[in-house]
Amino acid sequence: MFLSPKRRIFARLYVNNMKKYIAITFILAAVLSSCGEYNTVLKMPDPEYKYEAAKSYFAKGQYSRTAALLEELIPTLKGTVNGEESLYMLGMTYYNQEDYVTASHYFNTYYTTYPRGTYTELARFYCGKSLYLDTPEPRLDQSSTYKAIEELQMYLEYFPGSQRQEIAQNMIYDLQDKLVEKEYLSARLYYRLGSYTGNTVYSSTGNNYEAAVITAQNILREYPYTKRREDLSILILRAKYEMAKESVPEKKEDRMRAAVDEYYAFKNEFPESKYLPEVEKIYEDANKFLTNGNNQQTDNQ
Repeated sequence: MFLSPKRRIFARLYVNNMKKYIAITFILAAVLSSCGEYNTVLKMPDPEYKYEAAKSYFAKGQYSRTAALLEELIPTLKGTVNGEESLYMLGMTYYNQEDYVTASHYFNTYYTTYPRGTYTELARFYCGKSLYLDTPEPRLDQSSTYKAIEELQMYLEYFPGSQRQEIAQNMIYDLQDKLVEKEYLSARLYYRLGSYTGNTVYSSTGNNYEAAVITAQNILREYPYTKRREDLSILILRAKYEMAKESVPEKKEDRMRAAVDEYYAFKNEFPESKYLPEVEKIYEDANKFLTNGNNQQTDNQ
């Protein structure tokens, strides 16, 4: 039968729409079937049946359903052959959902409950890794970073020959870098505040430049191999020089000498530093003051 062009267009649209409706029908049927199956599992009184279903959901990546079943089952399964596995699986379920706080809780519960269990090494590792993945950016409070480091260090102590040793150690290094970064930002803030003493804890003995020096030196003592070492060292030199410039006459000469000493220490450690032009300018100004015996403030520009 001959169809006009307009009718052929309507016919094609009709067929395409029918295909969509059929596809949607099949999808809904599958979803309803799946929901019906899950609701049936929830109503089952047999914990072993529910546990096998939870394992099946876990294997399929259906972690919300797995968690719901395991949360219900774990008190019942405690002390049974499936008690260990169910607790570890629950931790991994939350880990795979990126709920790292809850995951670390269950991993901790596992290795505390089963210190020599089948999954103890994995539980300790993933407890530390969960805490590592949950740590905040350096500007925020780093209490959880210290906790993650402690957890990973405990893992390395308990399992020194683990195949995951290098991964755990690298996570510790990353976390230490985060702690260094936070303290570096604090030291830099003190330096930028300069001689303003309205909010510095060092106002009774100096100013924010002194706070910058002390903060940076403490970091270098605690983390001598940090990748921020050069940045911290130049910050110390800058702060010492600025503090010397703003000192009262009776302290200025000693502080200028301290700045010159810091210059030599910096040059010896970083002979090819990107900061060398600035460093040489600081030395030139400080040395000029010491040579001329000039008690007036020198210019850093």
